Amino acid sequence: MTAADLLALAVSASAPHEHGWITESAHSTSQGRVRYVRCSACGARRVDLEAASVVVPLAVSRISPPAGEVGGHPAR
Repeated sequence: MTAADLLALAVSASAPHEHGWITESAHSTSQGRVRYVRCSACGARRVDLEAASVVVPLAVSRISPPAGEVGGHPAR
């Protein structure tokens, strides 16, 4: 794989997109169910809270970049 191929992969992985969240783990708390989720496309992670009275999970953290990236861009 050439440097140009690697750059194209990095750009496509960090391009803005709608995240497709998958649950990696979850547990119950007094506030509801906490879910640790990861984007299936780019690997970004966040923490969601499923409150008992809420149908859609509420994000309780910011999106963190995948491992090896700084600020959503590949580390140099």
